[in-house]
Amino acid sequence: MKKTFIKLTGLGAACLIAVAAVSCNNNSSKTTTSASAPAGNVSEKKPAEAIVFVNSDSLLENYEYFKDLKDKLEGKSKKAQADLQSKGTAFQKEVAEYQKNAQTMSADERAATEQRLARKQQELQTYNQNASSALANEQAAENEKLYDKVADYLKGYAKEKGYKMVLTYSKGNPNLLYADESLDVTQDVLKGLNEAYQKTKK
Repeated sequence: MKKTFIKLTGLGAACLIAVAAVSCNNNSSKTTTSASAPAGNVSEKKPAEAIVFVNSDSLLENYEYFKDLKDKLEGKSKKAQADLQSKGTAFQKEVAEYQKNAQTMSADERAATEQRLARKQQELQTYNQNASSALANEQAAENEKLYDKVADYLKGYAKEKGYKMVLTYSKGNPNLLYADESLDVTQDVLKGLNEAYQKTKK
């Protein structure tokens, strides 16, 4: 995930889905084929398969909690940008007004007005920096909550299904290059996450 809040286009890419290692042992599965293949049917998995994976791209794209989170952060970003633009426009009007009347003002009046405008410009820059920092911090906190929410769910999911490890796959970060499609539990995990999230909204 990009750290800069204003660039929300990187939000999904940076939310790394948890690698939930429940208990790795010597019974690791040796079955591997393409990670980019369609999701397999979870009901067809054999108990002996100890390692599965989720496609983080698909998970984030279809996870309702992430969609709502993205909308909320984008809304706050747009509001902050609108506030900054409004303040900037008002400041530019004051500068234009001063430039228009500068020749008719006394030296003391010009000096006082220039000092006031300089303070306002500094205040505007500080406001911009503080707003950007606050939004970036909020995004980082929300991303951490998202990571923890998915990680906690995967831990319980793996324990219930008897999996020893849940890996993550993403086209933007393809550490998992090859895995049998029957090991893809993305749709099953997504269903469970969305059901759990719907319960929290009621």
